[in-house]
Amino acid sequence: MALYSIWKARGSWRFIRALHKGPEAAPAPQKGAVKRVFSGIQPTGIPHLGNYLGAIESWVRLQDDHGPVLYSIVDLHSITVPQDPAGLRQSILDVTAALLACGINPEKSILFQQSQVSEHTQLSWILTCMVRLPRLQHLHQWKAKTAKQKHDGAVGLLMYPVLQAADVLLYKSTHVPVGEDQVQHMELVQDLARGFNKKYGEFFPVPTSILTSMKKVKSLRDPSAKMSKSDPDKLATVRITDSPEEIVQKFRKAVTDFTSEVTYDPASRAGVSNLIAIHSAVTGLPVEEVVRGSAGMDTARYKLVVAEAVIEKFAPIKREIEKLKMDKGHLQKVLQAGSAKAKELAYPVCRDVKELVGFR
Repeated sequence: MALYSIWKARGSWRFIRALHKGPEAAPAPQKGAVKRVFSGIQPTGIPHLGNYLGAIESWVRLQDDHGPVLYSIVDLHSITVPQDPAGLRQSILDVTAALLACGINPEKSILFQQSQVSEHTQLSWILTCMVRLPRLQHLHQWKAKTAKQKHDGAVGLLMYPVLQAADVLLYKSTHVPVGEDQVQHMELVQDLARGFNKKYGEFFPVPTSILTSMKKVKSLRDPSAKMSKSDPDKLATVRITDSPEEIVQKFRKAVTDFTSEVTYDPASRAGVSNLIAIHSAVTGLPVEEVVRGSAGMDTARYKLVVAEAVIEKFAPIKREIEKLKMDKGHLQKVLQAGSAKAKELAYPVCRDVKELVGFR
């Protein structure tokens, strides 16, 4: 999962349209409205531009405005595909460094490693026994991934949405920031919460999805697909730690169209519109203002303008990542402390679930 991001307080929120056309998103909650926020990211290497704009940036804002918030490095999810043990260990530390460098503050949020809190898997099994197989088989991500693997996907790929549900419900989370591709999985989380409450009594809050204002960042080489770490085309994805030269090269090679004018029209000009959306997101300027500022500029020149804006945005983050990666002990201590805090919240919830189910 590129990014695994997992945040119905009672009542409902009106929805607003985001930058890109697509599903509607819940507006950012008012201060004091959020009871508990949870989200997670897979340790599959250094986050890329899509991870940052689609999730991490909003995580930083949420930790500053609301509490408590929990951010998990979901390493259990990462092994649904083969992993090299040494590589996985390093990736966990790398993504920890990246999150800290991007502004995740362990004093304001609980940053922890999923596998170090055993209650995640215990609750996952209980929830697994409540869900029907066809429900999981009809999830679009399962169908898409097994189609790519010629129906040879591991059982973990089928079951991981239930583990996602356990991740969220274990902390009685009320709000979950998610990407568009996780909306169907959040519906499963909500249904499992309702199903558990119906069977055992009111226990879990039914969490609300918060869609980030920035929709999917598209591949620079195929604007019909989202940006992904696993893209075989190395020019398709911009990583936070890419050098300025690499970023310029990737944007220079970005696929656009045969019209040189810079206009925003996601339906008919997906490539250029993706660049405009990225430019808007990294500068904080409205799309309309970005387009006005690019009047008279051809797309070749505009690609370099966007590249420079991304370089400027990532430069301090890249420096901080490099600094943090030099202190492995510090990163391990951050995760150990966060996992201990998460365990304090998870243990009583799991204990009560076991009692309700009849294990105690």
